[in-house]
Amino acid sequence: MFTGIVSGVGRIVKVRALGAGASFGKALSIAAPAGWLAGTAVGDSIAIAGACMTVVSLDAGADRFAVEVSAESLAATRGLDAPGAINLEKALRAGDRLDGHLVSGHVDGVGAVTHFERAGESWALRVAAPAALAPFLALKGSIAVDGVSLTVNRVADTSAGCEFSVNLIAHTVEATTLRALAVGRKVNLEVDLIARYVERMLGDVPRRA
Repeated sequence: MFTGIVSGVGRIVKVRALGAGASFGKALSIAAPAGWLAGTAVGDSIAIAGACMTVVSLDAGADRFAVEVSAESLAATRGLDAPGAINLEKALRAGDRLDGHLVSGHVDGVGAVTHFERAGESWALRVAAPAALAPFLALKGSIAVDGVSLTVNRVADTSAGCEFSVNLIAHTVEATTLRALAVGRKVNLEVDLIARYVERMLGDVPRRA
């Protein structure tokens, strides 16, 4: 479990196929900020661009760790199949402060940036989300974008799904990979965990006696 409060920006420095063919995933070698891996062990969970992954090897002295990403996860996300900057967050510990919102690290879909511009001292971001995610997006609700916890300011339904708007303070832009956003860029989206359960409970689902 995570909170969507990114604590470091790392970089995928090497990508290796785990086998031949589309059914195989990839192994990623990731460089973390200096000292960021302190207290981390093999088997720990780390959110990488919003996707929960397991540390399979670790060289804390070199600030490097490795994860293996399945073909299914690669198909459901963006940014995990090639070298580049990625947001990092360690798993939430019991007793930690919950500064963002509850994030599972299970990406629900991939959206596309439709607008990203300065708005006074902050930044205005709009993202087109898939139709399957539209019921889970609501005014003042929570959304994780590439693993960053954000508050929805507006939702507009479209023929293809919906477009939601968020406001980014300067610190969030500077401290995460969101600073590199541009119109057309794909982003990982995770809807609010509680909204998923509410939809399940209120949906037209046969109930057992």
